[in-house]
Amino acid sequence: MRPSGRAPDEIRPVSLETGVNKYAEGSCLVRFGDTHVLCAATVEDRVPPFLRNSGRGWVTAEYGMLPRATDTRTDREAARGKQSGRTLEIQRLIGRSFRAITDLTGLGERQVRVDCDVLQADGGTRTASITGGYVALHLAFDYLARHRLIESVPLTDKVAAISCGIYQGAGVADLDYAEDSNAATDANFVLTGKGGIVEIQATAEQDPFQPDEFNTMLALAMSATERLFTLQQSTVDTAIAARDAAAA
Repeated sequence: MRPSGRAPDEIRPVSLETGVNKYAEGSCLVRFGDTHVLCAATVEDRVPPFLRNSGRGWVTAEYGMLPRATDTRTDREAARGKQSGRTLEIQRLIGRSFRAITDLTGLGERQVRVDCDVLQADGGTRTASITGGYVALHLAFDYLARHRLIESVPLTDKVAAISCGIYQGAGVADLDYAEDSNAATDANFVLTGKGGIVEIQATAEQDPFQPDEFNTMLALAMSATERLFTLQQSTVDTAIAARDAAAA
């Protein structure tokens, strides 16, 4: 029995709320149960030095947790004077996930930054950031296309992410903190709408996990992300329709 009482393949209630930031070209507040992340995409008319005069753009991400995102207060990393290794690893993962499904040539020489700020954490903050950040990124691209700064939305696919694990001998999807902190194996799957794999992070916390256990987790992740892709699409479609109505 999972601590939450969920079935093995049951993910937490998920919501994607757009338009939560007045100033960002695209924004989304994503909730996976008690994990809440604010994602805001910003368009910049510049690229990193290594891309100047290349005709290609760039998509990157930054990730952070508010001091009381967890049950005890954590000092801001700015106060410590540097980002932790965990923060750097997560934001690089998020950036890679978005670049994997973006036509950087179609973006032109501009950059989109996706800021993912964890308001409340109960496991799966990086996977929630990717899932909600995709919506914010899509809306930022729509902003550029709407203002005729690019020809079309330069996305080649959707991307979403989910955590899975082996908990009390069984494969489960979408670990909350109670499961994540006690799982024998935990993994993060970043998958695309066309069935591609962007990245898999899997770790045995106790005994090594077996190939059949990995296959179980992958099947759970594929099923869960299919539901997330459907939610992402309906959320984007509703937000774009609202923009169309406001412009009419």
